[in-house]
Amino acid sequence: MKFVDSHTHLYLDHFAEDRFSVIEKAIHQGVNYMLLPAIDRSTFESMSKLASDFPEKCLPMMGLHPTSVDDQVASELAFVESELDSGKYIAVGEIGIDLYWDKTFAEKQTEAFRHQLRLAKKHHLPVVIHTRDSFNEVYSVVMEEKEDLLTGVFHCFTGSFEEAEKIIELGFKLGIGGVLTFKNAGLQQVVARLPLEAMILETDSPYLTPTPFRGKRNESSYIPLIAQKLADVKGKPLQEIAEITTYNTKKLFKLK
Repeated sequence: MKFVDSHTHLYLDHFAEDRFSVIEKAIHQGVNYMLLPAIDRSTFESMSKLASDFPEKCLPMMGLHPTSVDDQVASELAFVESELDSGKYIAVGEIGIDLYWDKTFAEKQTEAFRHQLRLAKKHHLPVVIHTRDSFNEVYSVVMEEKEDLLTGVFHCFTGSFEEAEKIIELGFKLGIGGVLTFKNAGLQQVVARLPLEAMILETDSPYLTPTPFRGKRNESSYIPLIAQKLADVKGKPLQEIAEITTYNTKKLFKLK
């Protein structure tokens, strides 16, 4: 079975001691691609190095994470724009609005998000969207910017059935990760009612580790655990889950 981890931060310091072995372990588990969302300029070099070390497996995105938006946002966005002009990236991400940690730069977050949606349309790239305590704000901006050119995924989906329906109506995918394995998250009941054609798999490693490894560092080799839980929830064979989610991801990100 072949899988894709559509969202993993394998370039972070959490993997400094064993990065290569973590990637080899994921490949051994059938994870053919590991897609790398950008955060900001401070992690750019490590992300770029990982992409060059594993050019066929670790594929980079470019974008400014909402929690990195501050008074230097103009400089960061200029950097994002110049990098996207190089044509080296598979998506614009991770972008969005996060009102959980700090609302100081909420307006700037919205402006940065809108700007990067327009960059995605300009470069014909999908977007990877981060929402935390901000679904209505994010959805409103996407609706305003929506054109046929705009596609993407709402990463780490943990919302309601009604929110999922809105995302699917936009033509976007739902990023399903380790939260699906959490007993009391309520996500299993929502996902059970949704079409597999709208879902892609992700780890968001090193965060949101699935059961039974919850509390430890997450990694891309755990994608099959998430896939198995999805198979259980949907009452489908694991092989079918692997095939459909991998197809969805490859189509969205135009992978070989």
